[in-house]
Amino acid sequence: MPPLGAKERAQLPDSAFAYIDSKGKRRLPIHDAAHVRNALARFSQCHFEDEDARDRARTRLLKAAQKHGIVPIGFISSQLQPQRKLPKGHVTFLLTDIEGSTELLARLEDRYSPLLADVRRLLRAAVRQAGGREVDSRADELFAVFEEAPAALEAALAIQREMGATAWPDQSDVRLRIALHRGRPTLTENGYVGLAVNTAARICYAAHGGQIVLSSAVQAAVAESLADGVSLRSLGAWRFQGLREPEDLFQVEAADLLRDFPPLRSLQV
Repeated sequence: MPPLGAKERAQLPDSAFAYIDSKGKRRLPIHDAAHVRNALARFSQCHFEDEDARDRARTRLLKAAQKHGIVPIGFISSQLQPQRKLPKGHVTFLLTDIEGSTELLARLEDRYSPLLADVRRLLRAAVRQAGGREVDSRADELFAVFEEAPAALEAALAIQREMGATAWPDQSDVRLRIALHRGRPTLTENGYVGLAVNTAARICYAAHGGQIVLSSAVQAAVAESLADGVSLRSLGAWRFQGLREPEDLFQVEAADLLRDFPPLRSLQV
C-alpha cells in the first residue's frame, strides 16, 4: 500500500495519531498497536511547550490506545508520578471555575475553546508564579495546591486582577469564582482525598464570578500577612451539603477587585 499523502493524513481521526509534537499536535500517523504502545512508553520523556500541549497529547494518545484495545497501565502510572511530588501535610487548596460557562459556550461557539485555553494559561501562570502546583484541570475548572496559605492568596489575587484586565472575545464578561481552603488531606496515587477537598469544592460552587472566598482556616493563616490594601470581610457561617459542621467564610477585598455580590449559593446559619 503506497504511503498516505498530507491530504489523506489530515482526514484521519485523532485516534490514528499517537506521536505528538511539542505543541501537543499530531505529527506521525500510526495505524497499528505496536506503534501506539511505543508512543505511550515514550510519552513521559517528551518535552511540551506547556500543560495545555501535554493535555492535548495525552488525550490523543488515550484515544489511540482505546482504538487498538490497549489498556495503557504504564502510561497512566507515569502520569501519576508528578502527583507523588505534591506537598503533604497541611496544604492550601485553590479551586476556580468559570461562572456561566454554558452560556458563554452557546454564544461564542467555536471561539470558546481558545478563550478557555487563554484562561487556563492565565491560571497556570499565576499558580506557578506564586509557587503552587496544579493538581487537576477539567472543563472550565482548575485545582491547585500550595504549601503556604499566603502564596495561595497571592495567586488568587493575581488571577482576579488579570481576568479583569483582559479583553475577552465579543466584549464578554468572563468571571472566575475562586475558593481557598486549608486542611490536611491524604495524598494518594490518584491525588488528594479527604474532607478538605470536598470543602474547597463546596465553597467554590457557592461563590460568584469575580469573587474570592476563603475558609476560616485560610483566614487564620493569612491574617497577619495581608498585603497593603487587601482585607477580609466576614460572610458569616454557612452550611454545605455533606459537611457536618458549618464553615465560617470570608471575602477577599481590595480596591481593584469587584466587591458587591449576591449571598453565597448555600444555607447561612
